Amino acid sequence: MQLPFNTQPPLFKQVCVIGLGLIGASLAQAIKDNHLSERLVAVDRHLPSIDEAIQHGLLDAGGTVLSDVVSGSDLIVIAVPVQAVKAVFVDIKNAMDNGQLATDCMITDVCSTKVNIIEAAQAVFTTLPTGFVPAHPIAGAENSGYHARRATLFANHSVIICELPTSNPSAIANLRQLWEAVGATVMSMDAEHHDAILAHTSHLPHLLAFNLVEQLASHDDNLDMFRYAAGGFRDFSRIAASDPKMWHDIFFANQSAIVSALDEYGVYLQTMRQLIIDKDSTALMGLLGRAQAARRHFGHMLASTPYTDTSAMSASYNITPSNTVSGTITIPGDKSISHRSIMLGSLATGVTNVTGFLEGEDALATLQAFRDMGVSIEGPDKGKLTIHGVGMNGLKPSKTPLYMGNSGTSMRLLAGILAAQSFDSVLTGDTSLNKRPMERVAAPLREMGAVIQSTGHSGTAPLSITGRDNVGKPLQGAEYDMPVASAQVKSCLLLAGLWAKGTTTVIQPEVSRDHTERMLSAFGYPVIVDGNRISVEGGGTLTGGDIAVPADISSAAFFMVAAAISQGSELTLTQVGINPTRTGIIDILKLMQADISLSNETHVGGEPVADITIRSSSLKGIDIPEYLVPLAIDEFPVLFIAASCAQGRTVLTGAKELRVKESDRIAVMADGLQTLGIDCTVTEDGLIIEGQGIQSQNGEVNNNQPVFGGGHITSHHDHRIAMSFAVASLRASKQITIEGVETVNTSFPGFAELANQIGMSIQVNQGDA
Repeated sequence: MQLPFNTQPPLFKQVCVIGLGLIGASLAQAIKDNHLSERLVAVDRHLPSIDEAIQHGLLDAGGTVLSDVVSGSDLIVIAVPVQAVKAVFVDIKNAMDNGQLATDCMITDVCSTKVNIIEAAQAVFTTLPTGFVPAHPIAGAENSGYHARRATLFANHSVIICELPTSNPSAIANLRQLWEAVGATVMSMDAEHHDAILAHTSHLPHLLAFNLVEQLASHDDNLDMFRYAAGGFRDFSRIAASDPKMWHDIFFANQSAIVSALDEYGVYLQTMRQLIIDKDSTALMGLLGRAQAARRHFGHMLASTPYTDTSAMSASYNITPSNTVSGTITIPGDKSISHRSIMLGSLATGVTNVTGFLEGEDALATLQAFRDMGVSIEGPDKGKLTIHGVGMNGLKPSKTPLYMGNSGTSMRLLAGILAAQSFDSVLTGDTSLNKRPMERVAAPLREMGAVIQSTGHSGTAPLSITGRDNVGKPLQGAEYDMPVASAQVKSCLLLAGLWAKGTTTVIQPEVSRDHTERMLSAFGYPVIVDGNRISVEGGGTLTGGDIAVPADISSAAFFMVAAAISQGSELTLTQVGINPTRTGIIDILKLMQADISLSNETHVGGEPVADITIRSSSLKGIDIPEYLVPLAIDEFPVLFIAASCAQGRTVLTGAKELRVKESDRIAVMADGLQTLGIDCTVTEDGLIIEGQGIQSQNGEVNNNQPVFGGGHITSHHDHRIAMSFAVASLRASKQITIEGVETVNTSFPGFAELANQIGMSIQVNQGDA
């Protein structure tokens, strides 16, 4: 990695590095290469390293004694083993006392323990110097010493600074600027917390690696053990090649925290030993599955990104126009039902087996959240899951905030479940999700007695939820009249009502998705539906069973519209869920005179399913009935594509809900349509689209003429926006490029491949994130 050339004046007049091992020499090289100091000097007991560094032009001067070179330095970097630091402090104090160093000279270190370094400074100086700012770069390499130095060693690595009450703010700022200039990411942490964290994440792994190699080396057949060691052993034991003296000192310097980490590790190791002895397959699979998922999950959580990185819009579609689609295809499992199968299966008594589970990013976020709360879940493996339910009161507090990625469904439904638990919880998500409104669930939950805090004036995530043990009483059943039909709000309150005292009733102004009600019934929990009033009584139980997730009609919608707007097309989508609260897409397309037929209708897991066949159609513009809006709320982006290809005007009203999805879908779709040459007008609660379709002649569909031009579309990382404009390519005159398509994996992994299978031409470009 080439660091940017520094064009600013040097930060320091003279930097003195004490210790030219890997870290000290690498930092010296980075300071030199980035022109961060007018002069650079060093001290090291190994004189050949000093001489060589001077010959290489790295140092302006150097020696084995501090007093010989330190005069005039305004920054001293201590890069010696931790046990040698106190003696260095004595030399620095002597230099200050004799006037070689200013008393406010900056002093920092690179040691991996901090409490003992501060205690050593306190013992030597009595009053800590104002320029003293302890630090620790989290970087290293298998080789050590001066010759292993790399100026880029710290690039894209973290550096922890321990800001002391005695530290001069300008010293802290200058040290931060130094580390950032060599490519590091700087964070602050108090010394005690630093040592505890590093004991677990760095010191313990090194100790275990040394011990494992020692264990194998002591065997009589050690040669065969090392000869046939697999990659896992080599990867794990690599760090045992580190400097023994350095780690000897670290283990003693951070004794208390390391012993505590060892004791905790011993408990976990004993637990695993017993599981193996007992041949407890379920518990062992749960432990291994949680560990595997957590290893993958923590990276996304810490970066506040969805499982697929969207921060740099690193993927795009380049789509060449095509005009016909045909075939018989299977659509991935329903996202809404996949979410709920995890939630209710985890809360049930007994085992729940799920088939057809959507292995998309959103549903995986829900799965991980319940693993974090102690639920053992096997899979997913080709859509199959086995959930070992913990019962209504068996969830455990997560040790970290529950990370929802980009999934609003996960966050809003889990808010209802967690509001009733005994323990405190925090729900967070990626940058996009953390901007979306959460008061729509938080406010009615508070009416039930929940203590829940949203963020900022606009009431977004993260959400902090206080457990019932700290509140002192259970949730109370309530009656809530929803101002806007929303399946997420309704489901949140019904799920909270499972633990509430008394009856919880939700009144919806229009019918919305009823997957929660259906699945509660499938798990044996009574739900009372009286028109638009849905009620549950608290205190019941859920019983595990088999759940078959049907194909997602929201995902099928893209292909339904693709076949309707193209020429000579006939497409069959097998076993798609046709829940009557989700079939607004079919009803609206039929009102637009689309040629759609259903066959092989049956029920799977309490949900109605059917094969859907759609053929090329002469679509007509319509005024979309408002009662259908909640039944097609997620399908409107692709319905806007259909409306653009219809004859005449299409008017949508009553769709404010679209403005608070993954993006403002009304505004974003309007922008994209206008880019492609469509005349459309945004209204307060909808959109007016002037269709460009051509009148059919002699009853023949005429979908040959392009409706859209070509262009560059920004999806705003909204998966449905991206897929909708991909469908538009079937009636485009030129290539369409869509940026930011990574989030398609949240709901429809494999979309581009399936689209190409039926005749579209989508090229996926993976850029540099």
